[in-house]
Amino acid sequence: MVSWCLTHHVRPRTETRLGHVRGTHSRHLPTRLLAAAPFGYAGEFTQLRTPDPATVDIMPALLSPRRLLITVCTYNERENLPLLIPEIFAHLPWAEILVVDDNSPDGTGQLAEEIAARDSRVQVQHRTGKLGLGTAILAGFRYAIERNYEFVLNMDADFSHHPRYLPDLLSLMDRCDVAIGSRYVPGGAAVGWPLMRRLMSRSINLYARWLLWLRTYDNSGAYRCYRVSKLKELDLNLVRARGYAFQEEILYRCLRVGCRLEETPIVFEDRQRGTSKISYREVITALWVIFLLGVDNLRRVPVKIDQGSRVP
Repeated sequence: MVSWCLTHHVRPRTETRLGHVRGTHSRHLPTRLLAAAPFGYAGEFTQLRTPDPATVDIMPALLSPRRLLITVCTYNERENLPLLIPEIFAHLPWAEILVVDDNSPDGTGQLAEEIAARDSRVQVQHRTGKLGLGTAILAGFRYAIERNYEFVLNMDADFSHHPRYLPDLLSLMDRCDVAIGSRYVPGGAAVGWPLMRRLMSRSINLYARWLLWLRTYDNSGAYRCYRVSKLKELDLNLVRARGYAFQEEILYRCLRVGCRLEETPIVFEDRQRGTSKISYREVITALWVIFLLGVDNLRRVPVKIDQGSRVP
């Protein structure tokens, strides 16, 4: 049984104050494949892991010199974060992780700092408070754009987006600009949801498809990989949503700049630790924001940077 690990170069760490990033700006690229265990979050060897056979088949394609940033937006995820980060590196050891923490009362941000101090592949961005999931993901986008990553991949911190799907998402980037982990294509599912939440999710996806002319089926999920060069074309200052409607909005904007969207099935499992942040108020706000975007869509309001008043 063989486990996978990648050596990587480490440059000196820099420390900055609130609102900035603690971590390394160096480029960690795979240099050699070793028969060893992946690094855990403490920077030490953990127990040996054997890759899924389906993953092994595509590993050579994933070992190309591409810069990938995985963003994890957190608020009170202290129980999940130290389990999630080693699991991510077990599947993509050469990736880098940015934890965007909204000043979690449970100390998630401080825990992330401790992890980052031991593993140069992890960086932390602190925000002053709970400012909304959409703005947290945007902060990750801006970080990836400023540092010229090739891809940025966002996932939840609560294991509802399991890291085992990371190779599947990344493998799609050879032929698309946005890869979506989808609950609503064959092979996908949502486990542990009550009937009302299932109906609500299905309805908002149909609503977004109709108003925003989206052809994808799962438009409300956050488990996605984006090509950073396409995000650079967007005027991110025009984004309306601050909360959960961001997921539909960013797909709409990506489609408007010509992005190719593809979906791969995932099984979404409801969180086992911590509490959900979704509220009915968020749902109402999302419906309103999507309606406004539908009006923008009919008017062909510009979405690109330095773009004229109308686009094709």
